[in-house]
Amino acid sequence: MSNQALALFSEAVPVISPVAADGVFSLLWLVIALPALGAAVLLIGGKATDKWGHLLGTATVAGSFAISLAAFIGLLGRGAEDRSIEQSLWTWFEAGSYQVSFSLLYDQLSALFLLLITGVGSLIHIYSIGYMSHDARRRRFFGYLNLFVAAMLVLVLSGDYLGVFMGWEGVGLASYLLIGFWQHKDSAAMAAKKAFVVNRVGDIGMALGASLIFATFGTTSFAAISKLSEQADPSTLTAIGLLLLLAACGKSAQFPLQSWLLDAMEGPTPVSALIHAATMVTAGVYLIVRSNFIFSLTEDARTAVMVIGCITLLMGAVIGCAKDDIKKGLAGSTMSQIGYMILAAGLGPVGYALAIFHLLTHGFFKANMFLGAGSVMHGMNDDVNMRHYGALRKAMPVTFLTFAMGYLAILGVPPFSGFFSKDKIIESAFATNPVAGMAALIGAGVTGFYMTRMMLMTYFTAKRWEDDVHPHESPKSMTMPLVILAALSILGGVMIWGNWIVDWLAPVVGEPHEHHLAVSPIVMSAIILAVVAVGVLTAWMLVGKREVPREAPTKVSAFTKAARADLYGDAFNESFVIAPTMGTVKALTVLDEHVVDGAIEGAADSFRLSSGALRGLQTGYVRSYALSLLGGAALVVIALLVVTL
Repeated sequence: MSNQALALFSEAVPVISPVAADGVFSLLWLVIALPALGAAVLLIGGKATDKWGHLLGTATVAGSFAISLAAFIGLLGRGAEDRSIEQSLWTWFEAGSYQVSFSLLYDQLSALFLLLITGVGSLIHIYSIGYMSHDARRRRFFGYLNLFVAAMLVLVLSGDYLGVFMGWEGVGLASYLLIGFWQHKDSAAMAAKKAFVVNRVGDIGMALGASLIFATFGTTSFAAISKLSEQADPSTLTAIGLLLLLAACGKSAQFPLQSWLLDAMEGPTPVSALIHAATMVTAGVYLIVRSNFIFSLTEDARTAVMVIGCITLLMGAVIGCAKDDIKKGLAGSTMSQIGYMILAAGLGPVGYALAIFHLLTHGFFKANMFLGAGSVMHGMNDDVNMRHYGALRKAMPVTFLTFAMGYLAILGVPPFSGFFSKDKIIESAFATNPVAGMAALIGAGVTGFYMTRMMLMTYFTAKRWEDDVHPHESPKSMTMPLVILAALSILGGVMIWGNWIVDWLAPVVGEPHEHHLAVSPIVMSAIILAVVAVGVLTAWMLVGKREVPREAPTKVSAFTKAARADLYGDAFNESFVIAPTMGTVKALTVLDEHVVDGAIEGAADSFRLSSGALRGLQTGYVRSYALSLLGGAALVVIALLVVTL
């Protein structure tokens, strides 16, 4: 942080004494323990906890946020060189001379993630009190939410790749339980299984990556690897980077493992907000940025990260253009925005901090919009089809105004948070790789189209709901989190003032190198806003000025068909992954039944036949046995005579 910015920040934030700060840091384990305990009580306690389970679940995450905030303030009171705090809680396991401790690493990066996970997580818990008030299994739902938050906290607080892997698998389990929470619906059960299976593919990358790290460095500790990485073979570092990228693609729904994300909208809306804003899909970005000491040394792996980010940000934006389901439209948007973060991480030291900056601002405005979508569904009898909405701004004014703040933030309209975070990524992309910059710029224009289409179809245009539907504003337990998130969507950009977030993260991710744009940042921002304005105007011409039919047209362009079919991601998986796999399994089944089993059963049959023949010699009569002995003796005598002669 610059001296001037640090001075301003120091005046605004009370500095905690070293003794008090150490006291706060000694409570970091509680950040994980509180929601984990809440999950245990709610899931094991049974019906006895039904009446107050939702309150306990909310209180535990709020308690974790309070500790996280106190620890963050304590970290601000330390010097930049003294902001990495490691705590070994216990010896996890030992194998010969190799010992792994369950350790926590609290530094500038994990501090920001803790505030996001517990802060936004608390608001989502509060929102869920009203949203799930009539669900008979509400207590279990809050138990799963607590489990989700606890697993994500393990992931970002662990000081070791093995600890990260435990949290990694924990969020995979929790997402499976929450996406399929309404398992009485076949679509929800299938979506949960799909998310679980696709994420297992990414988890193979995580497991192999951690194994290769151990084989290369003899440890899985972040601190140790960051010191040893420069001594490793470049090809090995590239292999590790690509495996970690595979893992990130699974959790963060990046190409080619993105197919689970849109189906995940079958879960309750608070789950969608938690997955998309504060937990699961941010895990891949965290993994790459945390592993900067590997990616900074391998240009090939960084290039792969950048390419994946570019492909996904464009895919997600295109998919969002044709979705009539409001939650799936936002899910396509999440794919695209996470793509921006992955792209930024692929730029290397110049982009690591920007990836985290956009991750934080996106957490605010995307949670805002997902919960806003849930509020709309609450007032529209759980209908998710935007073609059945229209003119809801008057019936639901709080939901409309707060959603509009998120809309302006994701478009990057100044002074909303997305203007600062997304524009910085586009600028850095142009300065580093013009092709990546152009992809990011096109994505911004498409974002202007699909988000404006969503706003128009939902809150403007003519009303299209049935007579028995009566839109109404949601209760305060749901609107209060919307107001707070809307405020954060506006104010989140202050983190870049004085270059604060870049300087704050520099000790963890490295100092960004100098880069130069062909034009000034002001001109670049004007170009970006102009491209976004084209997208907005196009949406107004195609949607705002026309009548929106209640049923989706069947005669559409090839582009719209592809977007509706998620760019044929499922069809690709069906043709090139599932069908060949099923064919291989069928062939192996035939081989097993007719060759392996045939050989074994044939051998058994031959022994059975020979034993049957020999069994006929066992007559039980002494004279038969005497005759056999005599015949055998005769054969022996004849054999001896033949040999002698």
